[in-house]
Amino acid sequence: MASLLPTARFATTVAKLAQLPRDGLPEVAFVGRSNAGKSSAINALCQRRRLAFASKTPGRTQALNCFALGPEKLDRPLALIVDTPGYGFAAAPLEVKREWDQLAGRYLQVRDALCAVVLVMDVRRGVTELDRALLRWIRPDVPVLVILTKSDKLGRAQQRQALDTVEAALREARLPNPVSLLAFSSTTGLGLEQARGWLEAVLGEAIEARGHADGQQGEDTQQGTQRNPTP
Repeated sequence: MASLLPTARFATTVAKLAQLPRDGLPEVAFVGRSNAGKSSAINALCQRRRLAFASKTPGRTQALNCFALGPEKLDRPLALIVDTPGYGFAAAPLEVKREWDQLAGRYLQVRDALCAVVLVMDVRRGVTELDRALLRWIRPDVPVLVILTKSDKLGRAQQRQALDTVEAALREARLPNPVSLLAFSSTTGLGLEQARGWLEAVLGEAIEARGHADGQQGEDTQQGTQRNPTP
């Protein structure tokens, strides 16, 4: 399968879970604290300069932004990237924080189409209680990629120390999910190819699985028709 990420393009913005597409396309969610560099990471991974936008007021925009993946000539996309609102915004009122839980939190918990989550963390902050709380929202069968953004701001030894510290914190959290960890920089390209490879592999597997499921459903429908012919 050709690389999917460079085909990313805006699809829709939704403020309620009921507004999300219902076609069952595989979805990868990007989550992270405000100012962690989530939008820059999405743009770098998809090789697009202004695909995702960071709000000038952290916590102000409470919506899920969906980006379609796959050749535009197809009738419908092959998969979606879902950019969730940043969290951890100190100045946000309590009501906005509740809205995050009800939208992004519930999305991570109940969305059947979710096939992977990318957690974007500032390498200088480490794993916070908010990060741990977010990770507990995710269904246990969904793989997680943790990328430590802005790693170019640290030396090699500091990067290694940060990776070790985050890895230990994630291990201590005893997550049931498969978790991968990378030092990352959208500025220098550190970890970029590894992250792309992880995403392309997860998406490819999910798309293939969905294709098999659709084919089986079609076969079952056809067999059912043969067993129950129209009089």
